[in-house]
Parts: sequence; C-alpha cells; structure tokens
Amino acid sequence: MTIGLAHAELIAVLTAVTGSDPRVMTVRSGDALPSGPFELGHRTLQSGLREWVQEQTAHPVGYLEQLYTFADRDRNNEILGGRTISISYLGLVREQAAPGGGMPGWHGWYEYLPWEDHRNGRPRVVDDIAARLALWIGEDAMRRDQRRRRVDFDFGLNGAAWNEDLVLQRYELLYEARLVAEAGCDLKHNFGRSMFADHRRILATGMARLRAKIKYRPVVFELMPQNFTLLQLQKTVEALAGLTLHKQNFRRLIEQQDLVEETGGTESETGGRPAKLFRFRRAILEEREFAGTKLPLSRN
Repeated sequence: MTIGLAHAELIAVLTAVTGSDPRVMTVRSGDALPSGPFELGHRTLQSGLREWVQEQTAHPVGYLEQLYTFADRDRNNEILGGRTISISYLGLVREQAAPGGGMPGWHGWYEYLPWEDHRNGRPRVVDDIAARLALWIGEDAMRRDQRRRRVDFDFGLNGAAWNEDLVLQRYELLYEARLVAEAGCDLKHNFGRSMFADHRRILATGMARLRAKIKYRPVVFELMPQNFTLLQLQKTVEALAGLTLHKQNFRRLIEQQDLVEETGGTESETGGRPAKLFRFRRAILEEREFAGTKLPLSRN
C-alpha cells in the first residue's frame, strides 16, 4: 500500500533453535529476511505477514509478536524519492524445510553478528572490532572520551561487563563507525555477513528482544519439541543468550517456578545414563504471571 510516497512493508524475523544453533529464516539465498508489501487485500498486518512468509518460504508460522516499526529517512528504499516503512514481527518456530519460491534457507544468527556468541568466552572477532573502534575513537578529538565510554560499555571492554541484551546498540555502533557493509564501508573492514538494506539491523532488534524476553516470559518453550530434557532446554537458552548457564542454578530455577513436568519417559544423552523427559506446563500461564522470572547467566 502506498500513501503519498510512503510504502508499508511487512518483515519477519523467524527464529528457530536447532541443536545448539540459533537460526533465522532468510530469502534471497541468505541475503534478506522474508518481507512483502502490506496490501489492501490483507485483513490485518499479521495475516499479511503470514501470507508473505507462506509465499516466500512455505514454512509454517506459529508464535508471532510485533517487533518494531522502522521508518528512518535514511533507510535504503526501493521507491525513488519515497520512503519505506517496515513493520517487523518476531516469530518463534521449529525448523523445517522451506520449499518456497523466495530462495529461502536457514542461517545461523552468529553468521551475521559473530561478536554476539560468548558461550566459549569472548570471540576473537571482538578483539578485531576493538582495534578498529580504537581508530574510530581517535578520529574525533572532541568526542574521544564519549566514544571510548560508549565502546567500552557496549562491547564490555576495559573492565566493563558484557551485556548480552545490547545487540542492537552494538550493531548501531558498528554502523556509525562504518564497520559494517550496510554503512558503505570498505568490505575488508566489514564484520559479519551483510544483508539487504537494514535487514541485519532488524535481525539485531529481534535478537535483542528475544534475549530480554526469555528472562521474564516462557517464550523459549515455543522453540522446544513437545518433550525435552533439561539439558536440551538449557542448551536452547544458552544458544539464544550467547552465554553459558550454571547447570545446577538453571535446574533449580526451572523446578522452583514449576515451569515443566515429567512425562515419565527418558532419553539417552551424550552416552550417559538416560535423562528424564519433561514438557512445558501450559496450565501455569493461567495460574500466575511470570514477572520476575530470571535466568542465571554465568559470564565466562
């Protein structure tokens, strides 16, 4: 739909966790997120989005929530002299094959934002980023101290703690410093795989929302099979957070919150003795709110 020179677009950040890999559904062979115009025939924004996802990926979509509306003047627009307003949604699904017509495929989160995965300690790419940002800090003598504080805070440098929720802030900082291809930098200075227009920024927004949300709402269970072990649940949360969890604290929290119940079945894990299978207690959603639910994240 075009109103004057404003074009309304629907865009989806469909996330799944397969094994220990958080993944996002893409089109154009990994270069873009599923998207399409909001048309007069669409009953609602969400139904319009579902239609575009079905057409481009043929992947079923379950849980959806509106993410953010992107309408900055300097966005990469396909309308000459106009503006594209993107209404984005975060979707949580179980990965399946995607035979749609938009060259769909699943790609790992950390292919696009490799500095976000700290499960094995600080990734080497952060050191490379810090070196490039140090040059950027020195380019502006008037704002040198401000830039240094911002870099340290966002990337957890020089004694600052790493905050896993600052996904978007980190991407925005790299964009401002022209260290991502979307900002028009020299490709040899680009970090992570680029995407069309500002789709990587939208992916970062979805990652930040989900990382924050799993701490106080049980949305992680939308990504789990019907039956799972506690280790599988922990690995899924770790994959999303990009951090490791303290095993005993995690299990104690899950048990204290009555989030799951035993199924009576077992499954062998890593060659050890069979582990109990659990399922999510959906009835608990009717029993109480989840405000204050926190995950014990241990930062290595």
